[in-house]
Amino acid sequence: MQMRKALARGAFALGLVFVGGGALAQAAYPDQPIRLVVPFPPAGGTDVLSRLIANEVAMKEKITFVVENKPGAGGNIGLDAVAKAKKDGYTLGTGQTANLAINPTLYTKMPFDAARDFSPVILLASQPVILVVRAGSPVKTLADLKSQSQGRQLTMASAGTGTVGHISGEMFARRAGIRMMHVPYKGAGPATNDLLGGVTDFYFATPPTVIPLVKGGKLRAIAVTSQKRLDILPDVPTVSESGYPGFVADDWKAVVAPAGTPPGVIARINQVMNAALARPEVVTRLKDEGSVPRGGTPADLGKFMRSEQARWGVAVRESGATVD
Repeated sequence: MQMRKALARGAFALGLVFVGGGALAQAAYPDQPIRLVVPFPPAGGTDVLSRLIANEVAMKEKITFVVENKPGAGGNIGLDAVAKAKKDGYTLGTGQTANLAINPTLYTKMPFDAARDFSPVILLASQPVILVVRAGSPVKTLADLKSQSQGRQLTMASAGTGTVGHISGEMFARRAGIRMMHVPYKGAGPATNDLLGGVTDFYFATPPTVIPLVKGGKLRAIAVTSQKRLDILPDVPTVSESGYPGFVADDWKAVVAPAGTPPGVIARINQVMNAALARPEVVTRLKDEGSVPRGGTPADLGKFMRSEQARWGVAVRESGATVD
């Protein structure tokens, strides 16, 4: 009897060791560098933001991130690598509006299920698109743009089919009743150059691409698609306040993990990235490029992604855009 009691006590103690060991292992996370996959080329908006946050976390928390660029297929290649990675917290990815909300409807075949193959970690930041025209254009307001389209079909540049700028422009044109033809380019550079050269009439562009040109007097910003005016362009109205209430279109970035990643691991990354987003120097850096710091819980991001996937899915279907 005494032997059985001793064995029982030993088994109970051993169980405590295993439980404690598991807790300690989780508390020690991470004990090696974390791979952060950016599904776009270096120096783009998603890459710059990912490196900014990774560096902030590394400096303050001593957590090392290795940023890996895996571009291709509108961001699908990189995120597919994340979806199929081990669920141990050592592979994360930075997704955004295009590959997490637009591509699932835009592409006829997807290598992953954006709604089921990822665990949400944190919403990093968002930025609107800016409707711009060349400085010499007669268009100064959205009303002017609509008026111009009554006499002829306007041309709208985009950085590519299925980009946030493209689908935002399609949504606005339908809402405003503007006659326009979409002219897709292979990137923001060529789209901007042809707008400056008078080849196209207007362009829904991301802030970093056009803010320097707006401030330099080469482009005119007509409206932004955010809920509020941008601090860096305080005189430029929102689309919503310009006669189209509720019109919002954000290009957002978020960190995701493979579905099934332990909640404690996700909570740890969420904690340190929220702290990074709250630092004044990070807030200033983001606002200077036309972005808004977001943050929040993994549950917040999950709810947000579901809403965005539904909203952008409708917009893509209505635009008729597809990519094989």
